[in-house]
Amino acid sequence: MKLPIETSSLDFLAVSIAEPVIDFDSKQQRVDADGKAIFAVSVVAIGGEGADILVVKVAGEPKGLTLGAQVKVTGLVATTWQMGDRHGVSFRAERVEVLSGPATKAPVAA
Repeated sequence: MKLPIETSSLDFLAVSIAEPVIDFDSKQQRVDADGKAIFAVSVVAIGGEGADILVVKVAGEPKGLTLGAQVKVTGLVATTWQMGDRHGVSFRAERVEVLSGPATKAPVAA
């Protein structure tokens, strides 16, 4: 089942760089129906009730992505899956765009 997720009230921070998604059988990078390479990005989704880490798959490598960057996730969909005794939820997005670089730490007073 595919479940769209409303992201307008969430903040997202990148906690990984974009990694190619590799097909288990062919060992080649997976592509979507349009031939675009698929990448996985780990993000922290922060909302009113806490935070969760999501691994989001997206077609096309997000440009300028750095650890800690604030990102916008557009068209996020959760999909349930089951393989034998295993089951879970995977996340796919239309786009992951960098909004700003990583947060900088305040200088420490001496």
